[in-house]
Amino acid sequence: MYPYLKALHIVFIVTWFAGMFYIVRLFIYNREAQDKAEPERGILQRQFTIMIKRLWLGITWPSAILTAILGPTVMFHPDMQWHRSLGTAGGRWLEVKLVFVIGLYIYFFSLHRIYKQQLAGTFTWSGQKLRVWNEVATIFLIPIVMLATVKTGISWLWGLLGLIGFIIVLMSAIKIYKALRKG
Repeated sequence: MYPYLKALHIVFIVTWFAGMFYIVRLFIYNREAQDKAEPERGILQRQFTIMIKRLWLGITWPSAILTAILGPTVMFHPDMQWHRSLGTAGGRWLEVKLVFVIGLYIYFFSLHRIYKQQLAGTFTWSGQKLRVWNEVATIFLIPIVMLATVKTGISWLWGLLGLIGFIIVLMSAIKIYKALRKG
């Protein structure tokens, strides 16, 4: 039973991330439709609203809930010994991973706030800010996967330096993209 639970957990993590990556793109397109003239603005925003609702409520939220259910189910399954290493040197990777997972859920709830704002016709985030915010999921994805895969073999110093380096490269790429869009 354990391999099936673990497989389902991974499937719902993947669909949850896919939903988070795509929803912000839809937020960006919906926000940028605000700058269009009518009737184009109305047509685009009606279509984006349908797409946003279906993605968020039909895929992303259910995946987040199933991930939250299956994660602890897998972690505390009798075939899994990880929970026994919590609080020990061998369990540090899991504790750090769980901190990143909590951060990811906080990010997810921030997306829900943007979802509600956009459905209400309130656009407080610019397209550029949303583009930056879209990359936050990637910043969580990398350490979560690395910690879950490498576990106790991870070098904390190189892992942290690698994550900081990735964030610098990512933010630089966003700035370059912004410059190219303007030019």
